[in-house]
Amino acid sequence: MLNEQDKLLKARDRFIDSMAKNMSLYGITHSVGRLYGLLYFSEKPMTLDEMKDELGMSKTSMSTAVRQLQELNMVEKVWKKGERKDLYQAADDWYESFSALFSTSWRTGISLNISTINRSLKELRALVENPETSDEVKASAVLDIEKYQYALDYYDWLNRFVDSLESKEIFDHIPKKE
Repeated sequence: MLNEQDKLLKARDRFIDSMAKNMSLYGITHSVGRLYGLLYFSEKPMTLDEMKDELGMSKTSMSTAVRQLQELNMVEKVWKKGERKDLYQAADDWYESFSALFSTSWRTGISLNISTINRSLKELRALVENPETSDEVKASAVLDIEKYQYALDYYDWLNRFVDSLESKEIFDHIPKKE
């Protein structure tokens, strides 16, 4: 039978594991997600050594994971008088963390897709303009061009949506719950 402390830790671990799985949707590895969860529930800032011992990762892996979380504004370095080692804690603002994580992931995908579409559009327009291209291929290319243009319109909208996250304008439309 579990005692109260074990029940508390089990509930935390369940949530941390769920959070780590969700973060993997945005390209964050499960171990980095677990690190964020560890820091989120930690009642005090932690050193790399403490995190390494808690999660059983190498110090190099831990350092890389912390740096990745810092770049996403999910973890911050803190200073404590008398402490010689770097200390880290989870950022308090989940809205900011989500915005950074979402924006970074989506910007990469948007850029890749727009680049691919533009390359395809160039090739399709050349087919349409070539007098030697059959009418059947030209008709299909024209339909594809319309579909690619629709996709570009979508990516323009998605870029503006990401802009609204980064500028925090999104919160004018969907306010944070205070």
